[in-house]
Amino acid sequence: MKFISWNVNGLRACVQKGFLDFFKEIDADIFCIQESKMQEGQLELELEGYYQYWNYAIKKGYSGTAIFTKKEAISVSYGIGIKEHDQEGRVITLEYENFYIVTVYTPNSQEKLARLDYRMEWEDAFKAYLKQLEENKPVILCGDLNVAHKEIDLKNPKTNRKNAGFSDEERGKFTELLSAGFVDTFRYFYPDLEGVYSWWSYRFRAREKNAGWRIDYFLVSKSLEEKLVDAKIHTEVFGSDHCPVELEIAL
Repeated sequence: MKFISWNVNGLRACVQKGFLDFFKEIDADIFCIQESKMQEGQLELELEGYYQYWNYAIKKGYSGTAIFTKKEAISVSYGIGIKEHDQEGRVITLEYENFYIVTVYTPNSQEKLARLDYRMEWEDAFKAYLKQLEENKPVILCGDLNVAHKEIDLKNPKTNRKNAGFSDEERGKFTELLSAGFVDTFRYFYPDLEGVYSWWSYRFRAREKNAGWRIDYFLVSKSLEEKLVDAKIHTEVFGSDHCPVELEIAL
């Protein structure tokens, strides 16, 4: 099966920049997006052969996630079941016979780490949610996790040490998640590969210079490790300040 995850940073804008061309060309079994930045009814997507599942933020033009899938899910849930964390349309979970697929848009800690305390609460609650799912069947998690885990995962680690997405606290929570039984699929295949990122600032010609961060991931339950086939980061695809990431897995 082929999975794609893409933070589109505004789906309506991304559609104007070639989203549908990539969608058709890649022909994923399950295609997840984050940061749709829209409300129900603002865009009618004609995706022939796909079921569509949407989670919108209460706040207009903010956050939001969606999953497009060729096979109808056994069940679907929106959010993680905690009201304070479920106002921003950040999580969708689809259940299938042999796995759950969860897409997430993790809260950004913001400038000067203004939202770091909330982010830490979110991290603990989200990890508990994933582990609860895992009691039933393995989990495939994808999305913009808003953290570069190791120094290899961003161009300028030294100057970003205390910035959102590379703080010790956020990196520590990611380590905890992996230690709880999840595999970073890109690093599973490419443990030492440098200079491959999934997000670039719109400022300072960052993408042109490849001054990026790897903050978009596919993580899987350790029990799925032997079924992994490949992981890719589609740095050639434009349309957002993020690029799509891919997972192939034999399910």
